[in-house]
Amino acid sequence: MRAFLGGWPGVEASIKWGEDLVFCVAGKMFCVTRDHGTGPISFKVEDDRFLELTERPGFEPAPYLARSHWVMVAEPGRVPADELRAFLRRSYELARAKLPKKTQRELAD
Repeated sequence: MRAFLGGWPGVEASIKWGEDLVFCVAGKMFCVTRDHGTGPISFKVEDDRFLELTERPGFEPAPYLARSHWVMVAEPGRVPADELRAFLRRSYELARAKLPKKTQRELAD
């Protein structure tokens, strides 16, 4: 996870809440997993996709973050790797879009 997500512009990883590995872009959270890199992964999705995804097997509303349209994948290995990468990239883009325009320009790919 660190190698994959950490290569994107502005991404920082830190441990929060004891054992959660949190990925942020310029301070905005976009992905949460366990420190050891296995187990559930939570990430933000578009508002209009939240209900669709939470009805899909293997996806559920993310604890504490569902009201902000985050989903959790309890067993990420059951989601095709390319699809999971696309979800994480979209979550990154959603967080990045909330940043001030100047910060977005500074993070140009």
